Amino acid sequence: MTNGSNGVDQATRMLEAVPDPIVDDGDDARSSVREQIRERRAAKALNRSDRRAVLLVVPVVMLLIVGLGAMLSAASVVSIRETGDHLFYIKRQLVWVGLGLAALVVFARIPYRLYRKFALVIFIAALVGLAATLVVGDVRGGARRWIEVGPLTIQASEFAKLATVIVLSAVMAKKDQLLGSLAHFLLPVGAILGGVAALLMAQPDFGTTLLIGASAFAVLFASAAPVGYVVGLGGIAALLGTVGAFTMDYRRDRITGFLDPFADPLGTGHQAVQSLVALGTGGWFGVGLGASRARWSFLPNAHTDFIFAIIGEETGLVGAALVIVLFALFAAVGIRIALKAPDMFGRLLAVGIVSWVSFQALINVGGVVAVLPITGVPLPFVSSGGNAMIVSLAAVGILVNISRTRAAGSATS
Repeated sequence: MTNGSNGVDQATRMLEAVPDPIVDDGDDARSSVREQIRERRAAKALNRSDRRAVLLVVPVVMLLIVGLGAMLSAASVVSIRETGDHLFYIKRQLVWVGLGLAALVVFARIPYRLYRKFALVIFIAALVGLAATLVVGDVRGGARRWIEVGPLTIQASEFAKLATVIVLSAVMAKKDQLLGSLAHFLLPVGAILGGVAALLMAQPDFGTTLLIGASAFAVLFASAAPVGYVVGLGGIAALLGTVGAFTMDYRRDRITGFLDPFADPLGTGHQAVQSLVALGTGGWFGVGLGASRARWSFLPNAHTDFIFAIIGEETGLVGAALVIVLFALFAAVGIRIALKAPDMFGRLLAVGIVSWVSFQALINVGGVVAVLPITGVPLPFVSSGGNAMIVSLAAVGILVNISRTRAAGSATS
């Protein structure tokens, strides 16, 4: 018995001598591996997010450079005529671009989900701005669209573009599970779009109304709303837009002028004809930087709505095609950011911003090459204009934040 007991005691001591954490070490090792995998995945997600942000910002910066170069030429004649300084407009544009880039950086750092919390406040502020324009705004060319505040000119319609996209995205995201009901879909959407359209058409600003409607349609189509509801509302809006286009003589003249600009080359078709002449003069490679002839008062609004014609004239088809490619790259990367957004609000907000900028570029270029009626909307990031520049670049900053938020969410998951 003694030998047996000694054997048991010896075996017990041997077992006690074996360290207990053998299993725990295995668990810790597996946990450490999992943590390393998570960190690597988060790092990869961050790198992909950084690449998307860079791919988004690069074409925007290139468009800014192209716009400044074209502005230096296109605005020189009108600058001399109006101020005596041929660099007046380019110097002012440099200020707007600087402020716009600062807005891009600031908005890229603001969590985009904050806009969902304050969407209604932002939208009401935009409506107040539009209403104030009708009361105290200045009349130019028969339209009341601008408010003069000392040396500054405020165009509330530019802020309304972003505000409408934000509030519509917030409403569609909030009602995500209720959009099968026609009332839950039609009442808020009708109130939002109807309110903005009524104030814009009172200015009147048909081009911005059309643009907001197109970007809103994109947001609705990307939401959980039934396609039938979206298509039906789009049809009603198209019908109202068609009626509105023919209720005013100048709008009707723009449409008839677009259908055959050479029928009245000195009247309703003048801008379209001169734009086509400028583009045709440019040929494949252009007449050279700063050598535009259309800027010498042949082409009205050469530095604003028709700056694309100056680009085509001075850099030819190659330069004009490059601008279109840059906008296409912006749209492609923006759609990718929307698809990777971490929530429905981010997805809809990204879709709305990308659609707004892309549709505006399409409408502007379409008018310049005479395949669409002239609506008076500027070319984003390129045309002269402070309000449009700052708001558009701020919207790009929001897209950057949406992209970066995806990486941050992956890092903590």
